[in-house]
Amino acid sequence: MPDRLEPIPSPCVCSESWHDTTVVVSCAGAIDMVTAPTLQQVIAAALKKQPTAVIVDLTDTELLASYGMSVLVETHQQLIPEVPLVVVADGPITRRPLELVGLADVLTIRPNLGAAFDELQTTTD
Repeated sequence: MPDRLEPIPSPCVCSESWHDTTVVVSCAGAIDMVTAPTLQQVIAAALKKQPTAVIVDLTDTELLASYGMSVLVETHQQLIPEVPLVVVADGPITRRPLELVGLADVLTIRPNLGAAFDELQTTTD
């Protein structure tokens, strides 16, 4: 029997916010097989509004499983080149899994929201 119990990640809660024509989809909690469709639905709803850029903010994400990573890849593939996608991920819970499976080579990943907006500024100049 283990000496201590690991905390159970919170359910996934996703929301969208707008900064001019850039949408920020923020997720808190666990993004896994059960909750990834929530992220997918929020992104799909945001894309219908035709943003000029998309940021997926995983700052408050407690677990990023392969299903969540699949949603990020699908989103990247859906977007036209003129609509950049930036993923905010930092540390062992979010950035490390993306690096381990090679998605850091495919997705633009920044450590915080400020750096994500800076990235978008440089890509639009």
